Amino acid sequence: MKATQTYFKYLMVVALFGLILQQKSYAGGFPIRPKKLLLSPSISHFTAKSGWDSLGRNIPFANNGRFTSVSYSLYAEYGLTKRFTLVALLPYVINNYDDDKNKTLYSGPTDLEVGVRYYLANINYIYYFTIQGTYIKPLYTEPNLGYGQQGSELKLSFAGSGKLWGKNYYFTVENGIRQYFGPQGPTQDRYNGSFGMTLDRKFKHQLSISAGGSYSTSSFTAFSPIQATNKNFAFTQASISYGYTFGKRFSMFLTAGKFLIGRNTGDGKSASVAFIVKPW
Repeated sequence: MKATQTYFKYLMVVALFGLILQQKSYAGGFPIRPKKLLLSPSISHFTAKSGWDSLGRNIPFANNGRFTSVSYSLYAEYGLTKRFTLVALLPYVINNYDDDKNKTLYSGPTDLEVGVRYYLANINYIYYFTIQGTYIKPLYTEPNLGYGQQGSELKLSFAGSGKLWGKNYYFTVENGIRQYFGPQGPTQDRYNGSFGMTLDRKFKHQLSISAGGSYSTSSFTAFSPIQATNKNFAFTQASISYGYTFGKRFSMFLTAGKFLIGRNTGDGKSASVAFIVKPW
């Protein structure tokens, strides 16, 4: 029984890590100029030794279980016009679970996301309102890498910048509703907010904090060893990031995150490095 419970926890963490990757805010809600390209390759590491059950109780994995995941992803955004941009996200993951009795390893590409972002309006070119539609296409057949279902998402964003205490600041608030088209969904509400400040006059150093999470619902509430059917969960996480700008075309961001609360999810920590490249 304990081994089965451990496997359930492992599968929940796999699904959860995929959601974390998809919640990254790359362009921050600010517009990309026409015919300009933004690329963001990133590497993320996630680990968990315990998880929250359906009642929100934090319980260690059985048999000294430990889950780790490494993800490589590439985000791209291309400016079509002053208001429209094309966006895409392609991740590849390596998921590993170890305990005193067994070891499992799964790797491969996950869900390709392709969408269109439209900048609805702005206030004095300081505050921007954005809507984005995204199509989700699975690139795998292994059930432990994701739902294996097509889906779509509609996301609203609000971003802005200004000055505070003599420093330049920026913020982004996003909320997206995602629907998978397979049996019993799920339907997910994915939210995120971030606030950052530049630390020097040359705008090279910046520090930001963020909080976000996901609330997933489905008529299917039972646990299953098939990860794609684990469709009811919720979590909230917080993170802190340091960014350094090398020039107009290249920046680097280091991020550390921690889960704060959850239901039917793993309790994990994450670290990542991401780059912003503007080739033209």
